[in-house]
Amino acid sequence: MTLQEAIVADDVNELYSLIEQDANLLNHSSKGPFPNTPLHDAANMGKTKVAMEIATLKPSFARKLNQGGQSPMHLALQKKHYHITRSLMTLNPKLIRVRGRGGITPLHFVAGEIGDNEQENVELLELLAEFLSTCKTSIEDLTYQCETAVHVAIRTGNTEAFKVLFEWLKRVHLTESNLSSSLLCIVLRVASISK
Repeated sequence: MTLQEAIVADDVNELYSLIEQDANLLNHSSKGPFPNTPLHDAANMGKTKVAMEIATLKPSFARKLNQGGQSPMHLALQKKHYHITRSLMTLNPKLIRVRGRGGITPLHFVAGEIGDNEQENVELLELLAEFLSTCKTSIEDLTYQCETAVHVAIRTGNTEAFKVLFEWLKRVHLTESNLSSSLLCIVLRVASISK
């Protein structure tokens, strides 16, 4: 069995068997400035068990961007593998702030994403709330177009995500003085313009 076959089968035992045969196995396909690492492959295919093992063995893979400017978490979100996104977040909450193509972080992505059905919308909103509570400072991240997650939600017409973000900002601002008050002022201004 090859590494790719082990990923497709989501077979952790086979992954370790292959690593025993070749200690540098995970590094072979991860060379170059923008590699598509085995973690990218596992996240893209929704293979949670193997993805988590690889992320544990090679934590640096979780922050790497492939040639498309996507981290493993970005790929998992695009393919709607939200379980992998949550699992990666538990390993390293700062992965929510990894900037991909256009400076878009996973938080920006989720703020702009509208599900195909009600169940998926609920899951996306829950994920958005989890991102915010897990990594509070991610709300201040800007894309290369100088957009916060709030701006992205408004631009894409994602009113439910906007409500979650706005309510979260109001609640946090009332309880924590370290949140940038200028950010809250910008959000309030954007909210009044969008009405």
